Amino acid sequence: MSVPTPSRPAPAYPFDARPLVEPVDPAAARAFAHELRRTGRMPAANVVGIIVIAVVGIVFVSVFFTMVGTIVAVAASAAGDGIAFVLLSFIPVVILVAIVVAVVIVAIVTRRSAAARMLRLDRFARANGMSYLPRLANPALPGMIFSLGSSRQASDLVRGDRPRFVEFANYRYTTGSGKNRSTHTWGYVAVKLDVPLPHIVLDATGNNGLFGSNLPATFDKDQRLSLEGDFDRFFSLYCPTGYETDALYLFTPDIMARFIDNAAALDVEIVDDWLFLYAKRDFSTLDPATWAWLFSVVGALLDKFAQWARWRDERLRAAASAMNPDASTPAVAGVASPAGAGAAAGAASAVPFTPPLEPLRPPPGVAPQGRRLQRGVPWISFVVMGVVVLWWILSQAGVFGMFFSR
Repeated sequence: MSVPTPSRPAPAYPFDARPLVEPVDPAAARAFAHELRRTGRMPAANVVGIIVIAVVGIVFVSVFFTMVGTIVAVAASAAGDGIAFVLLSFIPVVILVAIVVAVVIVAIVTRRSAAARMLRLDRFARANGMSYLPRLANPALPGMIFSLGSSRQASDLVRGDRPRFVEFANYRYTTGSGKNRSTHTWGYVAVKLDVPLPHIVLDATGNNGLFGSNLPATFDKDQRLSLEGDFDRFFSLYCPTGYETDALYLFTPDIMARFIDNAAALDVEIVDDWLFLYAKRDFSTLDPATWAWLFSVVGALLDKFAQWARWRDERLRAAASAMNPDASTPAVAGVASPAGAGAAAGAASAVPFTPPLEPLRPPPGVAPQGRRLQRGVPWISFVVMGVVVLWWILSQAGVFGMFFSR
């Protein structure tokens, strides 16, 4: 089994990108934003919070410049220059007014730009038979990034359901608190599959950093499966222990070639009946080139998912047989009931023998041991943290001063 190298260009999948770049009437954008808030598709602005922040900011700036102005005025008065006293007294007021005006202008421009952006994305979605949702808090998806941190929010969701459900979106969540608070940015594509599949992760090697994978989760190295051909140059594949044969069934040479040719820059996760494509950048943008790339990736994979729908977990066969004991019982045509056994004996002998039914096919689903990968220990993070802690301890103890002091 060999996998071709990614030499073929990604196939083109037609879509209408004109709404992304066409001019937008400001009045139409404002009306669209108002309609989103009215129908609940976008939460209304927290007016009380905005007013409180604005008042606190203005009071702080006013107090600061009042103090500065008083100091300047006192200095000018002490110098005996009346004109300078008057002019210098007004400087803090002028600066304060300028700051307030600048903040208001920036807020208005930002709000209008956001409204125009949402209208463009909504028109783009409609032009391509899809729908648009500006915000969604805590999306109920099983991917690895959707259970981390707090303040989880997907934004600019573009969804379609033909030929299967697909969702393009940006995603944010935060970790830590105070000075250690960090916001994590992701773009994702979620594709609904026909049946649940084993938990499989393709960690793209092309987007890894200095300390390894950029994924937020680490998996046990014993679950890594090496595939033939060039696939290992582009992806590290992880599958649950015991599901190696199943992974080989799912990732046939033609499917591996599709991933290499079209998705080598993306991390991939298959979990339950979903496939996710991840990258640490926004996916739902006003850039036609980004959409052309994402549409080509999804389009290249869609026609290969049909063969995944035929996969069944053989580990569920015993459970299915136990629940349906009669389904696998051999059947013989023409067997009469005891009451009519004599009358039907001749007829039964004239009917050909029907062979036993095939063993019951496992139902769709995944056995418990295949539903989630085993997490690993991020040794690199621990090593880096240990080095930092050791450096701090040695520096506080003055050890470095013994070597660098003159």
